[in-house]
Amino acid sequence: MSYNRSFSIEEPFSHQFHVDDAPMEEPLASRLFEEIHFLSIHRDIVIICIGTDRSTGDAFGPLTGTMLAENSPRSFFVYGTLHQPVHALNLQETLNHVLVHHEQPFLIAIDASMGKASNVGKITFASGPVRPGSAVKKTLPDIGHVHLTGTVNVGGMMEYFVLQNTRLNLVMKMAERTSHALLRADRRLRQPTSLAPTRRSHMIQPSAHEMSAPTKE
Repeated sequence: MSYNRSFSIEEPFSHQFHVDDAPMEEPLASRLFEEIHFLSIHRDIVIICIGTDRSTGDAFGPLTGTMLAENSPRSFFVYGTLHQPVHALNLQETLNHVLVHHEQPFLIAIDASMGKASNVGKITFASGPVRPGSAVKKTLPDIGHVHLTGTVNVGGMMEYFVLQNTRLNLVMKMAERTSHALLRADRRLRQPTSLAPTRRSHMIQPSAHEMSAPTKE
């Protein structure tokens, strides 16, 4: 099964926020609201939090999903928690479920990532899909119309070992701040349309491009 990117983003975006920057939740919430509001009109907004609690570094997604689910957001459907994680073995199944139960869903993917030492602790909100498993050389479906990633440790070598030895304190803090920003955006998305800002920089355009979901591991 595949999902159709029925619109394209005229101006691709990427915003970074460091978890230790005191005011980062409000700027991230504002960016989330601004982009999601204009790109998800008349769609179910589905957040898929990818990862597993079997690996400290890879728990960023399910920790964020758990914190979101515990607060019952009204604008989002959340998949992927500590209790019911979305990982390599069930990612395709979860995507199929979402496509069956949500008409033309707008997908927000959340996942841990690895990168340069200077990027550890940064949360990135960007257009386009995330490529789960790429840091550990797994071939999994690209997923998401937009994505949020948290750089939890340095990549480049011995990725499995590095993920297992990532500090839980950092991952918890990143999940907390990401979920808080999403919950702030949720409250704004519940405002009457007349109170929402208008913007012309992002226009929804028809697209024939389809993002196929390849066979999972």
